[in-house]
Amino acid sequence: MYYRGRSIFSPELVTYAMKSKLGATRYGITTSKKIGNAVKRNRARRIIRSAFAELEPRIIGNYDFVFVARSKTAEIKTQDVLCRMEEQLKELGVIKD
Repeated sequence: MYYRGRSIFSPELVTYAMKSKLGATRYGITTSKKIGNAVKRNRARRIIRSAFAELEPRIIGNYDFVFVARSKTAEIKTQDVLCRMEEQLKELGVIKD
């Protein structure tokens, strides 16, 4: 996925996407210890999960996604992550306008 898929980077979030041959859209979330303690890592995962849940109905086709949290992810609001994720998915061409 990291090598064959397409990726978009920002200070808040990294998104990897690849067309899936399965009949469903799947996603994974990665948070490293560089982000902070367990509380911060879990908050980052919750924020990313919430943002993806709002955008998932707009995804065209079946894709596999990997979202990598960055140090700023746990510190900003959910709405900011949602906007950044929407921009990234539009740039990848996997989401309707």
